[in-house]
Order: sequence, then structure tokens, then C-alpha cells
Amino acid sequence: MFHLAHILLVLGFMGGSGFYGLLYMFCFLSLGFLCYSIWSWSDPCTSDSFSWAFALLALSLAQLVHVSYRLRKVTFEKEFQDLYDYMFKKLGVSLTHYGKIVECCEGDIHTIDKEQCFAIEGKTPIDKLSVLLSGRMRVTVNGEFLHFIHPFQFLDSPEWDSLRPSEEGFFQVTLRADTRSRFVSWRRKKLYLLFARHRYIAKIFALLVRNDIAEKLFSLNDRAFDERGFRYDLRLPSFCHAPEPGGENTSESC
Repeated sequence: MFHLAHILLVLGFMGGSGFYGLLYMFCFLSLGFLCYSIWSWSDPCTSDSFSWAFALLALSLAQLVHVSYRLRKVTFEKEFQDLYDYMFKKLGVSLTHYGKIVECCEGDIHTIDKEQCFAIEGKTPIDKLSVLLSGRMRVTVNGEFLHFIHPFQFLDSPEWDSLRPSEEGFFQVTLRADTRSRFVSWRRKKLYLLFARHRYIAKIFALLVRNDIAEKLFSLNDRAFDERGFRYDLRLPSFCHAPEPGGENTSESC
């Protein structure tokens, strides 16, 4: 029992970080101190050891209950959990920080039916930041199609990044639902207040928004042609590419 107790303690101290790492650690520590208490109780000469082992057992069990309660509090609806798994988890954002992000939008998920407009160019103010959770949005300008927005992409990242916190503006494109869609939105003022309190969250959103803008620009690359039919490469604005008959692309100066 003495050796088993120490083996369990060694395994417990090998636990990682995060909620599940804490659960792992305190679970093994509780088992280890329990075995140590049983061993100490069996020997009348080790009453001091029993007292310490039992006290540490009680503390480990209390921590185990506390971590389990905190983990229960940071569980989310399926759509918010999917959003975390797809966008935030890979960046190492903890469930605690993600809980503050969800709290900022009050956990509300909005629905828009097919052919309804999310934003109209020149009319809809830029007062929020939104992420598409399901469905598909069509982006147009002056009636001309630009690109689609798919799930787990921002609906208004270019508009958001174009304004300073104190500035106001309007959408320069129209966003219309191509299918029935669901999205989550953060109000501009509330999100900036969250950024002021948590600089780490502000850096995460800056990274996500700018990466989303880059993906949208590259999606427009295949639609950028000049009057002669040559395709511009947006990464190299001084060059355009024309396909050869054999299927390969060659470059020439514009």
C-alpha cells in the first residue's frame, strides 16, 4: 500500500495544464493520499503520517470537486462548442477565456432566412463583428458577385478592420443569405471593452480577423482579370498571369 501510494502520487504530478489536466492530477493525488492514509492507519506508530495524509486527501478531494464544478460551468451549446473547436482551440485559447468571449455576445445565436440581407451597401452601419456558424452568404457590390462566405468565417472582417474604435462607417458591400444561415455577433462597443480588460483576447481576435481578410483576398484572386483576359495575382499587383494552351501559367509584365 505504501508503494502504491507513491506510484499514484508520481502519476498525479505528471498531469498537464487546463481543466482536464487538473482533473487528472487531483484524481490521482486523491487516490495516492487515500492509499497513504490506509497504510498509516494500519500502523499505530504513524499517527502523524495519517493526519497529514488524511488532511491532504481532503484538500485534493475539495480541489477535484471545485475543478469539476468549474468545468461544468464552461460547457457550451453545440454551435458554440463547434466554433471553439474550429477557430479558437487550435490557437490554444483556454475554455475560461472562451467563456468570456461567449459571455460578451450573451450566448445569442441569430438566424437569417434565404435571400434576406445581413447588410446593404451604403446603408447598414458597421456596429458589430459576426461569424457565420452554418449556411452560406453571398457578397456582392453594385449587384456584381464577389465571393461566398462559408461557416466559421467572419461576415464583416474587412469592415471591422477598416475602422478605428472611435470611427463609424457603413458597409460597402451587400451580404445576402444564399441559404438559411445562423451566425453569432459581438457588439462593437462591448467587444472593445472586453479587449481593454483582456489584451490576450484582443490579440486573438486581431489574428483571426486578419487571417480571415487574407483568405477573402485570395478567394478574389481567381476572379481578377484585366480587359485582355489576363488574371492578376493579388499577391504581386505588378504582374498578371495568362494560361498557356498546355495548361501552365506564364507571367508577363503589365
